[in-house]
Amino acid sequence: MEEGTQLTPAAPSLRYEVFHTDCPARDMVDHVTSRWGIWVLISLRSNDLRFYELRDSIQGISEKMLAQTLRALVQDGLVWREVEPATPPQVTYGLTEFGQDVGEPLTDLFDRITRRLPPRTPR
Repeated sequence: MEEGTQLTPAAPSLRYEVFHTDCPARDMVDHVTSRWGIWVLISLRSNDLRFYELRDSIQGISEKMLAQTLRALVQDGLVWREVEPATPPQVTYGLTEFGQDVGEPLTDLFDRITRRLPPRTPR
């Protein structure tokens, strides 16, 4: 059911060197903060979604980019992927505990931004 690796906290003397280009934490930050990674994490914060539900919830994302983004986030251990044996197969995605933890400040960030924006005018 769950795929990918999940990073565990390092001992104080064994911390990741995040400013080095070969640090695995940098790759994960790149995946989370990529153009679509942040939207996938935000979209999955409340509900587990099937691939097409997730695609429809993120306006402007192509199926190819969604698939690539999900593959990276699953590999990082932020998102889980479950394939239901059906014809055609139904694939559901959700946030792991680690993904929930990483997504929480993103949700806070979006809440802060939307509170500061001017009120929307009706169309």
